[in-house]
Amino acid sequence: MNSAPSILRRPLYEKSNIELVNSLRSNFLASKQAFAPATNGHTVSYARHEHNVTNIPYSEWIAREHDSIFIPSLDFVNTGLTEERSQYDITVKLFFLPNSYASVRRKHAQEALDLVLRELHIPSVDLLIVSFPGVSFDAEEECEDAVTGDVGAGEAEDMDTMTTAWRALEYLHEEGIALQIGVAEFGSDRLEKFLPRTKVRPSVDQINLKDCCAVPEPLIEYAKKENIKLLTHNDCANILPRGTLRELLGTGEKGAGVLLMPDEQGDGLKGDIKPQWVIKYTAVVRDRGVIENKGYFAMAEIGG
Repeated sequence: MNSAPSILRRPLYEKSNIELVNSLRSNFLASKQAFAPATNGHTVSYARHEHNVTNIPYSEWIAREHDSIFIPSLDFVNTGLTEERSQYDITVKLFFLPNSYASVRRKHAQEALDLVLRELHIPSVDLLIVSFPGVSFDAEEECEDAVTGDVGAGEAEDMDTMTTAWRALEYLHEEGIALQIGVAEFGSDRLEKFLPRTKVRPSVDQINLKDCCAVPEPLIEYAKKENIKLLTHNDCANILPRGTLRELLGTGEKGAGVLLMPDEQGDGLKGDIKPQWVIKYTAVVRDRGVIENKGYFAMAEIGG
């Protein structure tokens, strides 16, 4: 079967969590459509024959590999870039999610980036940025008259935990898989505490300016002194909440029909779902500044 499209183009102003949810939902439906009954040699349209798609067993369009389940099944044969690798700037952002297991982040980082490399048929990425759970830009400290709010991602991790996870990115850099590595949402105070703990310093700090109209001067000065490039973004702090993922995989009206509720009977997976990471990739054609490829992979654990 032809795999569902893993790249969806959305307006650039669309927030990452909306883009991610829409991408996942579209991929689930496209994969289910591929197994829908045919009429006159054509696949049945989801819009006109929704019942034919929703009744397809989830086992038909997912894949199992050892103790992992891929939803939908993956096929990297027809993926990749249209031009030579040297024609692109490829940026990847790895979101470690709230309540993810810090002890296995090196393994998770390698697995996540490997999926991107296989999807794009490339040996390396230009920039890999890590986003730690609960860490939001310190706007109140960096920016006068800033308004802070609940980021919805829980408490920020301690510096030791973040440093341990950073070792995974340093390894990928040393192996030549990530040519540059960076952090997200670090203010000058957090950077000052973090940098002495690193072997490979971040070359980029990506921040969300939702609480400031411009990059605060103290951060500009500190980043310049430490030779760190500042970038901005509009990603959500918690890009894939547990409830959102359960709804996406569940048996509700807009669900994929894969995950059953605790008291629900039927054909499906059961258990408490815990999102671990999301990885976002963007391939920009250098001489035109055009986004050619953009997509996501996500990983969660299901326990009893």
